[in-house]
Amino acid sequence: MFQLTRYLKGFKRELIIGPTFKLTEAIFELIVPLVVAKIINVGIASRNIGYVLGHGAIVVLLGLTGLGCALVCQYLASRASQGFGTVVRNELFAHINSFSHAEIDRFGAPSLITRLTNDINQLQVAVAMLIRLVVRAPFLVVGSAIMALCIDFRTGLIFLIAAPLVALTLYLVTSRSVPFYKTIQRYLDRISLITRENLAGVRVIRAFSKQQTEQERFAHASDDLKNASIRVGRISALLSPLTFTIINLSIVAIVWFGGGQVDAGVLTRGEVYALINYMTQNLLALIVVSNLVVIFTKAAASGARVQEVFDTLPSVTDEGNSEVIPVKGAPRLEFRDVSFAYNGSDERSLSHLTLSVAPGETIGVIGGTGAGKSTLVNLIPRFYDVTEGELLLDGVNLRDYPFAQLRGQIGIVPQQALLFSGTLRRNLQWRDEDATDEEIFHALGIAQAKEFVGRLPDGLDTRILQGGKNLSGGQKQRLTIARALVGNPRVLILDDSASALDFATDAALRRAIRQETVGTTVFLVSQRVNTVKGADRIVVLDDGKVAGIGSHEQLFKNCPEYHEICLSQLSHEEVNRR
Repeated sequence: MFQLTRYLKGFKRELIIGPTFKLTEAIFELIVPLVVAKIINVGIASRNIGYVLGHGAIVVLLGLTGLGCALVCQYLASRASQGFGTVVRNELFAHINSFSHAEIDRFGAPSLITRLTNDINQLQVAVAMLIRLVVRAPFLVVGSAIMALCIDFRTGLIFLIAAPLVALTLYLVTSRSVPFYKTIQRYLDRISLITRENLAGVRVIRAFSKQQTEQERFAHASDDLKNASIRVGRISALLSPLTFTIINLSIVAIVWFGGGQVDAGVLTRGEVYALINYMTQNLLALIVVSNLVVIFTKAAASGARVQEVFDTLPSVTDEGNSEVIPVKGAPRLEFRDVSFAYNGSDERSLSHLTLSVAPGETIGVIGGTGAGKSTLVNLIPRFYDVTEGELLLDGVNLRDYPFAQLRGQIGIVPQQALLFSGTLRRNLQWRDEDATDEEIFHALGIAQAKEFVGRLPDGLDTRILQGGKNLSGGQKQRLTIARALVGNPRVLILDDSASALDFATDAALRRAIRQETVGTTVFLVSQRVNTVKGADRIVVLDDGKVAGIGSHEQLFKNCPEYHEICLSQLSHEEVNRR
């Protein structure tokens, strides 16, 4: 948590002035019992109304001044806490965006969302309390004890006995409650995961009538959170009764011994009142301290989770890379004995792939589920780094490219068609913000989307809902293909991007891509033989291993795995048709 204090550097004024005003308020608060004691001893004892009103006005003035100081501190605390939270949230979001897919896989989206929201909110509360109460509460605890000792040393010793007992109570309660807060944050992650899955998959859940199952699943996760919260609540609930018992017994002791001192003429009634007032202040301040301990305990757990993200460095970076010059005459892409295994896995998802791809060549990638098709194409934009071997673009190792230069040459259509909220035009300008409507409609034409976009009432200004929920699956896929084509990428990756298209549209799409993207190297990833059989070469993968590379005809004759796939999908006439 302390490592995150670097983000408070921009709020030094608030951190200094805020506690100063709060300390001033606390000083006025300690003066009030002395003034009231004089009112009792002098004004009330002698029935001097003028004295009572005059000193009463002083009490009101002290209260109003303290209120003004508190308001100034509150304002500064809000500025600092909200500003701190904004800076940390922005920095954390930027850091997460620097992660490669490996780090995103490791944390998981729900956990990262919880850290960006709930955990940083806890830190904001801690910063606000740091300015408002961290100086004031201990000062009141110590100050009230000193003032009591100054009034009467023997009676003031009661404070020195009560304070350690309350401190021991605080320690026993908080030390047993601290471990639960990390557990609670993990349960919040789990609830976030279930909620996210249900919101994203609401149609699937309803299609299979699994609402009750998901409700029970959510209820179990909520029960775990509830039980953990109840356990820590039961422990924390002991705090107030124990501290109130100690303080009230201390007040009884003050009245008991103070009464004897009054009878002996050592103390006045006003001084006994002041001692009781200081003990009450001490009680309230200690309760605040106990609450601060809980707040900072939660913040420490949240801070550790946030710092864990900051401490995680991306495994794939372009740090120190400058713009590279392509090697003339080099293949567009070259896989040199490339192997890859996901982080934490002993099994390779891709083994010993050697492939040279020329500019303008179309490569089909086919294989069964889990064969490594998506893994292969995810290596091209450096979403992951190869585990062994080399992967080159235009004769230069991908590790030497700046991300902007590398990914600026690649158009990607992922398996899951994803559009963002906003206008259709803004979605299609993701690769090239300066793309004209003419360029956009050209890409839409290749993607077989021009016709349905032309029928939309607002055309390119049509609003897209989050995730493209107001479009069909086939429409979303065609729009994501058009988005990848805007800007004329040198490498186009279509990762099973025609799964929602009918065969006629799929065929028209492949034909348009071949005719309109001359010079662009295309990777067609699919489980459909019809989609890849027209490619210049086809890479057949089987459990991460290369089963064969060649044309449709060559592989049908010489590759048993491809032969089997073809026979399972095509008739004899379709096998021989290009």
